[in-house]
Amino acid sequence: MFTLGIDYGTNSVRALVVRCADGLELGSAVAGYPSGREGVLLDVRDHHLARQHPGDYLSCLEQCVTGALAKAAATKGFRADKIIAIGVDTTGSSPIPVDASNRALGMLPKWRKNLHAQCWLWKDHTSWREAARITEMAARHRPQYIAKCGNTYSSEWFWSKIWHCLKTAPDVFAAAHSWVELCDWMPSVLAGVTDPLRVRRGICAAGHKALYCDEWKGLPDKKFLAMLDPKLAALRDRLYVKAHDATASAGGLCAEWAQKLGLKPGIPVAIGEMDVHYGAIGSGIAEGTLVKVIGTSTCDCAVVPATKKVADIPGICGIVKGAILPGFYGIEAGQSAVGDIFKWWIETVCEGDGALYGKLEKQIASQVPGQSGLLALDWNNGNRTILVDPMLSGLLLGATLHTTRAEIYRALVEATAFGACAIIERIEEYGVPVRRIVCAGGIAEKSPMLMQIYADVTGRTMQVAGSSQACALGGAISAAVLAGAHRNFPAAQKAMTSVRPIQYKPDPARRRAYRKLHALYLSLHDAFGGVNRSADLSRVMKDLLIIKQSASQ
Repeated sequence: MFTLGIDYGTNSVRALVVRCADGLELGSAVAGYPSGREGVLLDVRDHHLARQHPGDYLSCLEQCVTGALAKAAATKGFRADKIIAIGVDTTGSSPIPVDASNRALGMLPKWRKNLHAQCWLWKDHTSWREAARITEMAARHRPQYIAKCGNTYSSEWFWSKIWHCLKTAPDVFAAAHSWVELCDWMPSVLAGVTDPLRVRRGICAAGHKALYCDEWKGLPDKKFLAMLDPKLAALRDRLYVKAHDATASAGGLCAEWAQKLGLKPGIPVAIGEMDVHYGAIGSGIAEGTLVKVIGTSTCDCAVVPATKKVADIPGICGIVKGAILPGFYGIEAGQSAVGDIFKWWIETVCEGDGALYGKLEKQIASQVPGQSGLLALDWNNGNRTILVDPMLSGLLLGATLHTTRAEIYRALVEATAFGACAIIERIEEYGVPVRRIVCAGGIAEKSPMLMQIYADVTGRTMQVAGSSQACALGGAISAAVLAGAHRNFPAAQKAMTSVRPIQYKPDPARRRAYRKLHALYLSLHDAFGGVNRSADLSRVMKDLLIIKQSASQ
């Protein structure tokens, strides 16, 4: 038996054919979104804006699935009709305005060129004002709504984006019968669902992104939404009543898409989850195992059995029962930019291509911590955890006339490592155990330099997920459980996931050196992040020069 995992990332979609018995990957294919800049629709007047054309999701789906099936066909014993289920993950929170027939507005001729009618991509921060207002109103009137998302609602999430659309594009808001998260919409398209009210929504995106909780009977109540805007309260009736964990099915594959993809009609489509959550499953997440999916941004995932009590954690993205694994609280944190920062430095500032990544890594391979005298903050796309503030930006400190582009690249990598350390320390502070760290994603696989820096900064051994397509594998695992190939998720993970033999262990000498830099990073973090408004930063540059001089001896 085989399953198909489909992973919608920020710039492309990939499909993966997996054998249920042991997780063997028979074939995969990737299709890049054709619209915008590497698939992202931008506006030069507003760097916070990031949208995607929904039609790209459908055309690329056909392309990558048929490509993956063609490669899998080379394996003896495989036939497409042996695929028993499909699992889909996507970015999130990436809500899409849809009409009464569940058609994305951005695909309709009238709205094709309207940025507000497209999918509001996860990294769109245009709604930062609305997010702040939701945080303020919830703290005053419904504190329970934001208690599980670090007491701060994010501009990356569902309600803030929809409210911003209402304010800035009321014609689009009026045309939208409903809004559907991308991770719910794609499974519904595959299942042929033509009524937004019949789309089976996943708790993964509904949780802290849409402030859904069974304890308060689903979505935020209409009285609270009316405090924001009466039109949001009216929209609630056109959304959904119940959200489901990964034990549920989004429906059966409809005849139309079965024919397009070359699969059997009626096979179950698993409930949709966000990419990093299925990526956590595909990396073997369990209690005590923190999974870091390192990509355009980074998402950190942990789980705690639902039988245990989990404290509210300030600054965390969310704590939601069933958001990752059924029967567990899913705990999510992350950094708004990691791969995006490296990409910006190398491709935009240095005007280089893919080869420059390796070249710069070789140039800094022999450097020791502090040698460059540089220190950076990793907030080029705002801070997701633990400050939850999109109105922050990147910072580079300590540059001289001798600073090289390679040294700056290393400082940016170190900044993301310091940010990762802040997240680990915060969740451990509130009782969530981190006994093991598994990293997934192309950066974790391709950059030993980064992985070693992460180990040295955090003082933790870094392992790497066995699959290069952990997110798609997680979707395939969910599909395998849904179709009965495995009795539950732990059994499926045991059979279908692995880690690579290589481990990155912290070096004691580098660890000691990074403690000094980390202390300076925390000074900058707290000062510029508003945690310590009376901070004296007058020593930071001087201390960096002292560290630099000592490291060079």
